[in-house]
Amino acid sequence: MSGKLLLVPTPIGNLEDITLRALRVLKEVDLILAEDTRTSKKLLMHYGIDTPLQSYHMHNEHKILNSIVSKLKSGAQLALISDAGTPSISDPGFLLTRASLEEGIEIECLPGATAFVPALVNSGLPNDRFIFEGFLPVKKGRQSRLKALAEETRTMVIYESPHKLLKTLLQFQEYFGSDRSISVSRELSKLYEETIRGSIAEVLEHFNNNQPKGEFVLIVSGNKPTKK
Repeated sequence: MSGKLLLVPTPIGNLEDITLRALRVLKEVDLILAEDTRTSKKLLMHYGIDTPLQSYHMHNEHKILNSIVSKLKSGAQLALISDAGTPSISDPGFLLTRASLEEGIEIECLPGATAFVPALVNSGLPNDRFIFEGFLPVKKGRQSRLKALAEETRTMVIYESPHKLLKTLLQFQEYFGSDRSISVSRELSKLYEETIRGSIAEVLEHFNNNQPKGEFVLIVSGNKPTKK
């Protein structure tokens, strides 16, 4: 009899941002697959959860995929968590989800924390339609992607690391124009949470004067076609 794979969101910063259902699931499953067991142990210890942990991350997911699926096929109940947020959203999870579905294994995804949702909602930019880009290509395909996004009319959601933020903002200025509206959120739900809003030029100036720290979510307004 097949087991079950449960995708469980974890807090993106504030440890209180986890559901009662998620805590129950993490206590009841046979094994928790964690992106970084050291990070996950802090969360589990905080809530008194002693379920066994196994490392599952981008560097080993191909190698151990079959063994994980075998556990599920033998009847194990497994939870998959990432370091923060919902698994598979710019984190490992897609491969295991697809492989489990191909084997007819039941999958359940719990609702919960995801960084881009509060960043999008508090940006003040249109959110009735938007596109999620995650992390842009680092090298190959980056310029072509930026050219395509320059014509995108929907609000854009992009993740970025602190050491690449200034470069990305400069490229936004080049491809999107200095006056395009942008909202940049960092350290969401944490002590030093901050959102900077304005034109790309204004936000770039801010981070030229203030060293980028933390993980960033960039919300960029879409292109407004010129009226004929």
